[in-house]
Order: sequence, then C-alpha cells, then structure tokens
Amino acid sequence: MLIDSHAHLEMKDFDKDRARVIGRAVEAGVRHIITVATTIPDVHKALEIAQKNESVFLSLGIHPHEAKDIREGDYAELRSLSKEKKVVAFGEIGLDFYRNHSPRQVQLSRFRELLRLGKDLELPIILHDRDAHEEILNVLREEGNDRWKGVFHCFSGDVPLAKKVIQLGFFISIPGTVTFPKSTTQQDVVRSIPLEKILLETDCPYLAPEPYRGKRNEPAFIRNTAEKVASLKGLSFEDVCRITAMNTRALFGIGEELPKGKIVYPIRHSLYLNLTNRCSNRCTFCAKNASYVVKGHDLELDREPSAEELVQAVGDPQRYQEIVFCGFGEPLLRLETVKTVAADLKKKGARVRIDTDGQANLVYGRNILPELQGLVDAVSVSLNAESPEKYQRLCRSPFGEEGFRGILDFIREAKKVIPEVVATIVAMPGVDIEACRRLAEGELGVKFKRRAYDEVG
Repeated sequence: MLIDSHAHLEMKDFDKDRARVIGRAVEAGVRHIITVATTIPDVHKALEIAQKNESVFLSLGIHPHEAKDIREGDYAELRSLSKEKKVVAFGEIGLDFYRNHSPRQVQLSRFRELLRLGKDLELPIILHDRDAHEEILNVLREEGNDRWKGVFHCFSGDVPLAKKVIQLGFFISIPGTVTFPKSTTQQDVVRSIPLEKILLETDCPYLAPEPYRGKRNEPAFIRNTAEKVASLKGLSFEDVCRITAMNTRALFGIGEELPKGKIVYPIRHSLYLNLTNRCSNRCTFCAKNASYVVKGHDLELDREPSAEELVQAVGDPQRYQEIVFCGFGEPLLRLETVKTVAADLKKKGARVRIDTDGQANLVYGRNILPELQGLVDAVSVSLNAESPEKYQRLCRSPFGEEGFRGILDFIREAKKVIPEVVATIVAMPGVDIEACRRLAEGELGVKFKRRAYDEVG
C-alpha cells in the first residue's frame, strides 16, 4: 500500500544495483514508485526504467538547476515524451534560490514557461521550492486562474505556507527528513494539516531517513517515513499507507481504487461500523456534502447491512481496542440493529462505543437509553454549539431549536446508564469552544472533546 511519490531511480547512484533496489522496495510493500527525471537525457533513461518495471512510473521535467542549459527544442521533446503511457506527471520544475546553479531571473523565466507547458499537457505538476517560497507562490497566482493540480515535493516550509499551498490545490510531500530529531518545523506541518493532503516520498538517493541518515536513500526506506508520520498524526502505520496511497491515486492516477460501501473499517486501533448513510440533521459542515471517503475508506452504501452481515464482518472484536457504531450517518436510526450487534460484541468481550447526534429520543418519542444499558461502554454525542440558535443554524435539525435541548436531555439520561459520556464539538469558525466546554463539563458533568474542523476521522 506504500507509494514512493518522488524518487530518482534514473540517477547514476543506482546504475550498479537498480534491479535489486526496486526488488527491495517491492519486498518492503512499496507498490509503486514515481521516478522524477530532471534533464532531457534523464527523461529517456527514466522512461526505459519505467517501461521495464511494472511498479515504476515517470515524471518528466527540467530542474531549476538546469534552467540555464535549456536548449531550443527541449520543450517540444518534453511534449512528445509526455504521450508515453508511463508518464503520470510533469516536473520537477520550480525555483531553487539556495544553490542558485542557474541565475534567478533565468529560473523565474524558465519556470513560467515550464509551468505553462505542464498546464497545457494537463499533467499534475511536481514543484521544487527551495528558499523561494514567496516567489513561487507569486508565479503560481499569476499563472493560474483556477486551482492547481500538483504537489510541493520535499516540502520545506512552515504551517502557514503549507496552508497557502493547500488552498491553491496542491498536496504536500513529506520526505525522510521528517524523521530527524531537529526537523521540528516539518513535524509541525505534518501534525497541523490533514493527512488527506499529504504524500510520501524518498527523493532518493538523497535524504535517507533515520536510521539510514547519511547513507544512500532508496524507495524501501519510505516505510520509516510512514512510521514517523503515523506517530506524529496519532494514526496507525496502515492508516498512513492507505490514506497517502489514496492521495497519490487522486493526483497521479496510479494505485488501486478504493473498495466502495465499506460496512466495517479500521482507523487507528478501533473498528468502525457503517450502518447507514441516513442522518437526522443536514449539517452545513458535514464532509459527506463533498465526499463519502473517510481516512481512505469509501463509506457510501448502496444498501444498509443487516446485523448478521455486520457481526460477520467484524470477526473477532478483541483484535481492536473498541468497536464503534459510527459510519457516515446516524447509527441510532437503526436502533434494533445496534442492540443486536452490540449484544453479540459484548458476549465476545468487546468494548463498544456509539457516536451519535444525540437526537434519538426525539426520533423515537421515548427515552431509548435504558435499552442500551449493559450493551454500550461509551457514547460520544455531537454537541457542536453552545446555544439552540447556533446549533440550528449549523446543524439544521428537523426538530428545530428543540433538537439542541433534546441533545442536552439525551446526555443527562446517558449519564445514568452508560459508563462514559463525552460531548464533542467540531471547531468551526464562530463556535464558542470555551462556552461549549463549560456547558459539557460544568452544567452537564461529562467529558469534553474538541474535533478538528478540517479533518474527518
């Protein structure tokens, strides 16, 4: 499930053992490698490597170091080579004001020309940006009237720059340097932006991660980068592999399609059950408005699974820290199914949690919480606002402002029969987080959890 989105297999560093390097990558679980050529001769060499190896794909471009040496006819040759089947991207192109192997004005001029060529070819753009953050953003804004499709490779900026880059439509690519103890800025970037905007790369033969630092890098070492990213994000290694592979497919069109309509799906060390896509509310901020994909799982159901199907799909629940009724809908709309499955899970020793909007008592016209006693260990209730008026504006409950008051009553009743009750909010602009905290912890006497606005799952 791993993909190395940026390597340089065509470089002479691999001439003596290239086949073995690719073989080690496959053994390490690296499904695909994009080798990124930086000169016209290297494009031809990279193309030959890609054609001989099923797992290898090609990006073609001219590095800013070589901008001064661009010859008449190079752009026409790139255009011709872009038609090859294994070509999936254009780059790396960009600006390098750290080494300045080419004069800055030449770099800027050539960058604009190459950027226009890449757009004309309708290929994703791989950008090189070193000590030229503002300059490259200015060019992108001037040359693009709409959102870009591409990636800032080997991202070296801070969190504010990362957010600007993402707003322009780009992904952020993280190399092995993120494993270095002093790479605190890069680590902050990984923590601060959604994993759904991150790719992984080696940039081999350069930038080997710990514990290989100082040695020749190779695609197999991307596992170390994925493990570090998982640690920084509080996710599992499998989560990082799955999500970054999904991102790479979205950008470059390589890799496996997501299985659709998952009814059980792991995130971190929990297993989530996707019972329904129906909801009580029509929340303005719901990610489902744009996509049914959560942490690399496609949750759009073509039908609602039975209790028997869910039990079979879970298997042995003790493989997970907890089983969560959540999905991409309101699980308590299927109350009887929840009760049947939860009873089976508890017999098998599972810890069971429900994520809910807290309006089930209004839906059924009765207090349903005693029916969950002994079946559920924890419940997370989406509070999402500090007042009925704001809740209705954001969540658009079918019960109007009474929906918010119903949630407060649901939480009070839940405390009587469920061991752990948590009130959660999505930290949207305009929501008074501290007021929500006071309401949860003070008035209601339950735990409080703040959820990120721009990241689901």
